[in-house]
Amino acid sequence: MSTPTSSTPRRTAPRRTARTGSARRTLLAVSSRSAVSSRSAVSALAALSALALTLTACSGTAHPGGAGGASGTGAAYRLTARTPASAGGLDSFTWSLFAEPTSIDYAYSFDYPPNTVLANVCESLLRWNPDLTTSPGLASAVASPTPTTWVYTIRGGVHFHDGTVLTADDVVASLRRNLDPNVGSDWAYPYRNVKSVDKTGPMQVTVTLNTPDSTFNKYMAASPGTVESAATLRSDGKDYGNPSKGVNCTGPFAFSSWTPGQSLVLTRFDGYWDPSLRARSKQVKFVFLSDATARVNAFRTGEVDGGWMVPPDSYAQLASSSAGRLYYGQNTTVADEVVGNLKGVLGSADVRRALLMAIDRKGIIKAGVAGVGDVADSLVTRNNWNGSLSGGSLDAVLKALPAYPYDPPKARRLAAKAGVAGQKVVIATSPLDSQTTIITQAVAQAATAIGLKPEIDTISSDKYTALFTDPAARKGVDLFLTFWYTSITDPLDMYGSLRTGAFSNYGNWSNPQFDAAVNQAVGSADPAARAAAAAKAQQIAMDQLPWLPLYTEPVSVFLGKRITGVQPSIDYLYYPWAAEIGAQGSGSQGTGAQG
Repeated sequence: MSTPTSSTPRRTAPRRTARTGSARRTLLAVSSRSAVSSRSAVSALAALSALALTLTACSGTAHPGGAGGASGTGAAYRLTARTPASAGGLDSFTWSLFAEPTSIDYAYSFDYPPNTVLANVCESLLRWNPDLTTSPGLASAVASPTPTTWVYTIRGGVHFHDGTVLTADDVVASLRRNLDPNVGSDWAYPYRNVKSVDKTGPMQVTVTLNTPDSTFNKYMAASPGTVESAATLRSDGKDYGNPSKGVNCTGPFAFSSWTPGQSLVLTRFDGYWDPSLRARSKQVKFVFLSDATARVNAFRTGEVDGGWMVPPDSYAQLASSSAGRLYYGQNTTVADEVVGNLKGVLGSADVRRALLMAIDRKGIIKAGVAGVGDVADSLVTRNNWNGSLSGGSLDAVLKALPAYPYDPPKARRLAAKAGVAGQKVVIATSPLDSQTTIITQAVAQAATAIGLKPEIDTISSDKYTALFTDPAARKGVDLFLTFWYTSITDPLDMYGSLRTGAFSNYGNWSNPQFDAAVNQAVGSADPAARAAAAAKAQQIAMDQLPWLPLYTEPVSVFLGKRITGVQPSIDYLYYPWAAEIGAQGSGSQGTGAQG
């Protein structure tokens, strides 16, 4: 869940600058939570720890809490696969966004606000489902006759919102934009191995790769696989995706209007091709509420019907609210401290290991996310391995990883051997929310515990965002926080971004064995061989710690008492979740705590 919080929308890469590394974004996930000062962090920590102990759950997959639970973080909650089915249609519902998108052009939609909207309007060749599996989308079939060829059969009978019919030419034009340096797509990374995109039949498109790439087809279920009308792309030009033009795609909702600074409205598309996902509501109105307190108040008063990324410091409040219910779902997000400077005091892997051992990660979870989370054992979640490793095999892979339990005395001894006592470590942060403040304070305390002299550099949200896009902005910064989610169900979406020279390898970490393992995994068509190579890369990353993994947390969503039907999952960034929301029937959902 990473995200910006301020009213100024943020992007993770400048337009016109193609990415050379993988994804994401990063930004501080901030958005959501109310800001608190550093001075208040300690009291906030204590108060939120108490609230964490009060959270309970009602249905779904249980997550044990308490000292004896699996997480040991104090709170119990449940993951919900699907909220109660709707009892009927709606005229409209209102949904909150923590920031206004800068554009809904799919080439520049690489963050929570634009993707939350666009997921309901534009579709991709494949579909990323709530259980994080992939199924056919605008491509009714896909084949890989050679290791470097993907052939997509385009679904017939699909219409764009203007009534024109989807063709292979539309697919070619849409995919090729990601290769065009003049477009500067934020999604250029998944296309790094693409040689060509061609129409090879009346309803067939073939993508030819320079080298085998096991991840390319998976990205076709996210924004890189988005299909827009070629005629619209030509006619709208640079205005495509802006408030005046919007988009013209094939999803269950069509773009209707966008009032800058206020709201964006979608209307139901009655010509939608998939009967299972025809919208139950005639309209969705997204409102831009950057202030976390205002957003929570809007939930409680019914001014807004729902929203993703609920501020964690409101979990207990909303769990007992009569205005609706709070749900949790599957996620692929890990909160990490990025080591942005490997030439400084954190250049030694032993010092990085010592610092991670000195960070009270369970304490952060209790205080920062109300206990709703788990200490991260790697840089990806277990969900990222779905379909790659079975439960027993995954357990064995995770068990073999280096562990960094909270042990300040041992950490201090390890740092002392590295001879770094008294050296300065700069931790960049931005006064965006209580969660961020609590994490930063905990990391600074850990640095002190191992003999370093932490210096917290508090910068504006825009400057903080620049840490992810501008190497000059990272000069002198040793650590900064990110909430890193993946856009596909594959650990390579994360580990690929740490290869030598990758755009998102912010500390310029380089390990030849790691690079070789990632490259082997990406190039392997055999699932077992790919998983084994990816696991090797993960093992190296967790030994060397180019980033410090802190914790994982579930997706959160609040549904007011008028609505129901959504499936809580991180796939909401690419799946038409709003189409499933309809009216709540009497007794179908009720109000109050959920989990």
